[in-house]
Amino acid sequence: MKNFDLEERFIDYAIDISDVVDKIDNSKLGNYIAGQLIRSGTSPALNYGEAQSAESRKDFVHKLKIVLKELKESRVCLRISEKKPLVTNPDVLTTTIKETEELIAIIYKSINTAQSNM
Repeated sequence: MKNFDLEERFIDYAIDISDVVDKIDNSKLGNYIAGQLIRSGTSPALNYGEAQSAESRKDFVHKLKIVLKELKESRVCLRISEKKPLVTNPDVLTTTIKETEELIAIIYKSINTAQSNM
C-alpha cells in the first residue's frame, strides 16, 4: 500500500466518522460521544499527514503513536454507541468499527516496523 493510498483511506475514515456522528441521537450521552468521536475520528487523517513530514524516524514513530491513540479512542466511542445504542441503524457502526480495527492493525504494524528499523 502506498502512503497516499493510506492517506486517502484515513480521509475516507474521517468522512465515515462524520456520517456516524450525524446519526448519533441528540441526548446528553449522544452529544458527548459525538463530540469526542468527531475529534478522535478525524484526528488520525491529520496526524498521519504530519507523520509523512516527520523530521526523523523517532518523530515519525511518535506521530504514528498519536494516530494509534486516536484510533483506539474512536473505537471505544463507537463501541459505546453500539452498546447503548446511540444509533438506530447499527450497520453504520459495524462497518466503521471494522475499518477502525483494520486501521489500528496497519498503524500498529507500521510502528513496529519503523521501530525495528531504528
